[in-house]
Amino acid sequence: MLIMGIDPGTAITGYGLVEYSGNSFKLVECGAIRTKAGIPLYKRLHTIYEDLTGLIKHHQPQQYAVEELFFNKNTRTALAVGHARGVALLAGASAGLDVFEYTPLQVKQSVVGYGRADKKQVQYMVKTMLNLPTVPTPDDVADAVAVAVCHAHHIQYTGRVSL
Repeated sequence: MLIMGIDPGTAITGYGLVEYSGNSFKLVECGAIRTKAGIPLYKRLHTIYEDLTGLIKHHQPQQYAVEELFFNKNTRTALAVGHARGVALLAGASAGLDVFEYTPLQVKQSVVGYGRADKKQVQYMVKTMLNLPTVPTPDDVADAVAVAVCHAHHIQYTGRVSL
């Protein structure tokens, strides 16, 4: 099963495509969709949408998971990330995929086993679980891969999808 994980943001939206079979993971592709500061928000969101829909069309994932917004002290940043998250949700829904959402706490709990784990611990586990030579960069990409791994654990646990 191919799972696409998304860590939304307006400057950088991370994505990770993880193949899950049995109890093993294989990284198919990961990367970042980058938009330039200073261009209007609607153009940045359009770029994110177009790139995500292109990735979905190319890879045809069976499952699609997006990280939920965490509380941010900066309201302006939180609103912008919320817009990017909405676009990521729309891209999955427009492709006819069921869209799953996970909080950062759920992702950390699933990947590390501890919901208050720091970024370094999550990155180490992503690298280890997928047998990667290095941690995916930037952080948003490693986070997106972690979202995909979290979803794999979730569907295995809940039996939502027959493996």
